This record gives sequence, structure tokens and C-alpha cells, in this order.
Amino acid sequence: MKLSTKTLGATVAITGALAAATAPQAAPNWAASPAKPVPLLYPGQSSWEWALTNTDHPGADKFRAGKTCAACHSGDEANMGNLMAAGKKNEPHPIPGKPGSMVATVAFSHDADTLYVKITFPEGGQPNAGMDPNYATKVTVMLAGAGAPEATRAGCWGMCHDDSAGMPSAGASDRTMYLGRTRANLTRQGGGDALRPGLPALHASGYFAEYWQARVNSCHATAVNGEIFDKRSTTPTVVSAASSPGPGGNCTVVLSRKLSVPGHLEFAPGQRYAVALSIHAGHTAKRFHYVSFERSMVIDSGVADFVAR
Repeated sequence: MKLSTKTLGATVAITGALAAATAPQAAPNWAASPAKPVPLLYPGQSSWEWALTNTDHPGADKFRAGKTCAACHSGDEANMGNLMAAGKKNEPHPIPGKPGSMVATVAFSHDADTLYVKITFPEGGQPNAGMDPNYATKVTVMLAGAGAPEATRAGCWGMCHDDSAGMPSAGASDRTMYLGRTRANLTRQGGGDALRPGLPALHASGYFAEYWQARVNSCHATAVNGEIFDKRSTTPTVVSAASSPGPGGNCTVVLSRKLSVPGHLEFAPGQRYAVALSIHAGHTAKRFHYVSFERSMVIDSGVADFVAR
């Protein structure tokens, strides 16, 4: 059948539109967003309340006055982690042979509609703690906006309380991480289970953090995600994970999520976000992980530890 010029033009236009709609998105430009090393330390039972208490933490006055964890302790992660992993400070149940620290290499990037974070870490070299029989390693990135200042000041320490599971004031509780302003009263022992009124409005103001997690066995990763507010909860999966092995026993995971997802953090150019990294290694669970001090990330331009381009 011979098509008219008008029909042919419409067909070409429709075909072009379909091709554009189904074309794959451009890959993230990692060359424009160079990776940086991020040291992680084993924190033992060092809680948010511990960090605020003068008799426990020599830097508590500075911390209360607004100093961040990284401002005082950046570069000392290995020394601090070694003390706690060995049971010499803030750890009543050390894991024999557990290294006190590790270093991950981290980069952020984005394309037209997706934010990516790439994390390279040593997958082996850990004693098997036997706490999580399903996954040898869990790599978690926590992100928060300006509405959650604890995350900006202290990374995941802002969500780790003295009465969370396995912490000194927890007793038999299986309480998860939470943000302190969700509690009716916060003491040296934590906030307990009594919640303050008005939580929906508090959440709507941006007072929450979200987490992206890669669960890893032999450098094969699956993704889960959720948020931290009055508790740590898992939400329907909107994060994807890819993984690849590298030299020296390293594994690289790439976690990604659309820049705009209803009910989640909205990622916009020029905005600054708090970033924290944790890695459960050697089949550990709950508080027996490695954590970074707080970091920051912006999209396209701005002053931050990571600029995602």
C-alpha cells in the first residue's frame, strides 16, 4: 500500500515518539562525579545520648553547642573502631577477630530522572558472627533533608538511641532506630515508646530519613528500602540494586532511585542532603555494623562532600 505524504509524516512522528519513549536512559556519568574514600568504624554501644553526656563523652559540650561528629573525629575512625571492636570501650560483647574499621569508596551521580550511589567495599576478611544467616553483607545508605538536623550533625548516630535493641538501656526490647523528636520525652536512657502528639505534621515537615539497602551474598545484591521516623520501617521497594565483583575481593554495588517518588525525599538540583553509610559485614545484624560519620550530597552544584552530576 502506498502511503500519502501526510500519512507517512504522521507515521514517522509516531515511530519517533515511541522510540524516544522506549529508549534507555543515559548511564550515570561517573567520570564527572569522582569517587571518594569513606572510612567506617565499629561504634559499639555509643548512642546519641552517650554523645550528649559529659561524663561519658569528653566532647559532649562541643557537640551540644553544634559541633558535628566529623568535625572532631574525622581521620580517627580506625583508632576509635579498634578500641570498641576489641571490647576496650563501649562494647560488652566483642566479636572475636572483628576488624575495627573498613574503608568504602563512594560516588553519587544522576541522569535525567534517577539518582545513583556507587559503593565499593571489601566483601571478605570478616569472622562469621552468625547473626544473619541469610546475608553476609548489608550495605545501607541513609539520606535526609534539612528537616532532620540530627542526620546532618551526626549521620546515623542521630537515629541510634540508648534504648534501641542491643544498646545499654534496651533491656529485652527489640526497639529499632528512631528520631528523637518523635518521642514525648528523651532522657539519657532514650525515649522509650511514648510518642509525642502531632506526628503526621512532623513527618510532613521533612523530619524523617530514608534508607536504601543492598543485601549481598558473593557480590550478588538485592535491594530494599524504607524510612526512619518513629521507628525503622520497610516500605514498598522503589530502589534498584546492581553489583559487580572487583579486584582484591572488593564488591561494587550501585543503588538507584527515581529523583521524584511520591511520599519519599525529593531530590532537586542545588539542594543539600545528609548522607550516612553503614555496612553489616560477616553475617552481623542490628547494632553490630560499621558506620561512617556524617557526609553531605548536592545535585549538580553546591558545596558538599559529594556532588552528583
